[in-house]
Amino acid sequence: MTQAVRTTCPYCGVGCGVLAQPDGRLVGDPAHPANKGRLCVKGAALGETLEDAGRLLHPMVDGARASWDAALDRIAGRFAETIAQHGPDAVAFYVSGQCLTEDYYVANKLMKGFIGSGNIDTNSRLCMASSVAGHTRAFGADVVPGVYEDLEEADLVVLVGSNLAWCHPVLHGRLQAARAARGTKLVVIDPRGTATSSGADLHLALSPGSDVALFAGLLAHCAGIGRLDRDWIAAHGSGFEAALAAARQVAPTLERVAALTGLDPEAIARFYAMFATTERTVTVYSQGVNQSAAGTDKVNAILNCHLATGRIGRPGMGPFSITGQPNAMGGREVGGLANQLAAHMRFDMPGAPDRVRRFWRAPNLAERPGLKAVDLFDAVLDGRVKALWVMATNPADSLPRAGRVREALAACDFLVVSDCWETDTTRYADVVLPAAGWGEKSGTVTNSERRISRQRPFRAAPGEAKPDWWALAEVGRRMGWAEAFAWESPAAVFREHAALSAFENGGTRAFDIGAMATLSDEGYDALAPFRWPLRAGATEEGDRLFAEGGFPTPDGRARFVATPFRGLAAAPGGGFPLLLNTGRLRDQWHTMTRTGQVPRLSDHAPTPAAAFAPADAAALGAVEGGLVRLATPHGEAVLRVALDPGQRPGEVFVPMHWTDAFTSSGPVDLLVGAATDPVSGQPELKATPLRAEALPVRWRGLLLHRDAVRPEAPGLHWSRVPVARGHVLELTGAAPLPAEIAPLVESLLAAPAGAELLHIADPARGAWRFAALVEGRVEACLFLVREGSRAGLPAGAALAALLDGTVTEAARPGLLAGRALAAKPAERNVCACFGVGVDTLRTCILDRRLTTVAEVGAALSAGTNCGSCVPEIRALLHDLQAEEAAA
Repeated sequence: MTQAVRTTCPYCGVGCGVLAQPDGRLVGDPAHPANKGRLCVKGAALGETLEDAGRLLHPMVDGARASWDAALDRIAGRFAETIAQHGPDAVAFYVSGQCLTEDYYVANKLMKGFIGSGNIDTNSRLCMASSVAGHTRAFGADVVPGVYEDLEEADLVVLVGSNLAWCHPVLHGRLQAARAARGTKLVVIDPRGTATSSGADLHLALSPGSDVALFAGLLAHCAGIGRLDRDWIAAHGSGFEAALAAARQVAPTLERVAALTGLDPEAIARFYAMFATTERTVTVYSQGVNQSAAGTDKVNAILNCHLATGRIGRPGMGPFSITGQPNAMGGREVGGLANQLAAHMRFDMPGAPDRVRRFWRAPNLAERPGLKAVDLFDAVLDGRVKALWVMATNPADSLPRAGRVREALAACDFLVVSDCWETDTTRYADVVLPAAGWGEKSGTVTNSERRISRQRPFRAAPGEAKPDWWALAEVGRRMGWAEAFAWESPAAVFREHAALSAFENGGTRAFDIGAMATLSDEGYDALAPFRWPLRAGATEEGDRLFAEGGFPTPDGRARFVATPFRGLAAAPGGGFPLLLNTGRLRDQWHTMTRTGQVPRLSDHAPTPAAAFAPADAAALGAVEGGLVRLATPHGEAVLRVALDPGQRPGEVFVPMHWTDAFTSSGPVDLLVGAATDPVSGQPELKATPLRAEALPVRWRGLLLHRDAVRPEAPGLHWSRVPVARGHVLELTGAAPLPAEIAPLVESLLAAPAGAELLHIADPARGAWRFAALVEGRVEACLFLVREGSRAGLPAGAALAALLDGTVTEAARPGLLAGRALAAKPAERNVCACFGVGVDTLRTCILDRRLTTVAEVGAALSAGTNCGSCVPEIRALLHDLQAEEAAA
């Protein structure tokens, strides 16, 4: 690479531009309109994920290496046999927001157009389906009307179910800059206290599932005080009176809203007054709204308020759905969801199936929607779906009722998995295909503001890894449809996608990128980010939509939707008195296949923990760092305990990221139920009835190992983090240490054959230390202490230094005594972008008498990049100032 390559980040839906420099550095692209050069900590660490170690390098068939031709012939042959014997609905695809739009397009065309089944769904069903359904009901199509600049031009921003500071840090940074510049007010509506809510003007910690009641009350309030835009409603809306009547039935009084939401009436009244009197209001909603059995109604309750006040499509105002994945939006554009066709057309749209059939020349086009994600895997388990292709996602960990999903994968007659790495899903596969990853493949993605950007390759794919679109097209050719899948490049796929968006459109469909239908290969290579719509002949990218109506409905009007209030699909009770909530952390991504390999991304939260309100933990007898057994009707898991004053009593939060590869507790989705929204099919991931039981802690340990071992022992909980040249595992034992400790040590240490073993045992103090050396090099170290021992354990990060070099004879006693470890224990990282820990921050603040986040940033750079650590820095400043005042 001789010059910088412009590409796009593969993480969240902000869609940040990235510059791959000739010297190998990856930095934010200052020319990209989404991020203007800034990256979050995950984006800034992308270069550290580009290791070929652990990558899938060759096709595998029945566990043995195979050629691409053999693997593709096997797939095409088994799919054809299955269709011939059982019909097209016996075949299914499960794809991902990690796919590029070109991958998605080919997959959708192959399944719906030529196999003839609607059975293609995506993991976007787990994060964005309710927004899709809500948009479609209200607007006539899945359209986000606003742009990112609206957050910077608003006078009030309302974040609903969005921890923006951690999940979309760059966008949060843009909002915070606008707040500093223009005094924008911020309301956060979230049951949890989060990094985002800590800096809000108002935090409404409402009861889970009560969003409809809150926004129904807001609509009724605005109507009651004359704050509706009656002219806009009359000109551009329909169904308003029915929606208002439903809102008044749900929320006839402020007291009723308070009863349903669990909020203080004065806080509700304050929010209502802020919204009603602030024209420039943007409401941002994300997974806390979508991941619900009533998610679509929640979306429409929000949309009703913006439509009724005419606050849509104008600067600084409108509803704004923020997507979780880099190409959730692009997948929706090409029909990646089972209930869509392509180019924002649907099965129930008059004329649309025939239009797509004629464009694709696909006489066997599917005639009805296919199975949505949860139902799809139920169909795999009961044998209705007999051949499944999973692409760029890990459903064995990420779908609700993960144990049942694993049973389905194991029972599937024929399973194909395309991925970059081995996962808990690939181990069930009959055929595993090595996929080209980020930095290696070429295509486009669409971010949350409808902006299409290029992902460009800047490194060679390892081994025989190939792009997903290519593998799909090859299977299509082998199944007899060579002409329909004859593309030679992703540019050709993109041109066809663009042409379909414009085909017989005439302005009736909002999604139209017809201007790109004749793009040359050179133009595709040089394509700059642009926002749709961009119709044929257009010279300027799409802007805000719907300020003057023009909705893609038959009459051009928006639809107000009546949203009755429904309680939780499964409420606490019957032996499950708590509620389990799941979600993201700041520095990890999905099931950690990428971020879990980067040591510094584990510094902030090195182990999964169940976060309890302090009062709930006290009632259980659970303590910080202790163990707790969580049980739901769907499964059990043992985790460590974290005390979090931001948790509502009665609710427990567990992060979604850790899997069997990183912890003995396995994925949290083993516990999560599969109640789904009746409109969108999106599962409820935020409210599963739960019971908890504190477990005794008998002993603790640290294991340093060169390999990613998964130890087993009675009553053992472990979690693993990467370090340079190896791994550190935190061990916690609920069962007493055995009287004869040698078998346990042998199992945990997992020393290579012939290794030299060193040990120091001090049973009186309840401490044991062991090391395994090969030719003077440390292969593994194990440190055990009985709970309550004064011996203590070394800092996990400090252990990493033991894997460097060899241990001399003179240093061996010190190795086991701990003298060879770093003199200063590693501190918990707060700012991962610049590696600034909590102790460094504390010392600098006290020594220099710093009082503001800006002063801390000037002194240490902490908080000056993505800004996701700013809430924690602010909290530390507050605590230190309080300590000084109390002294």
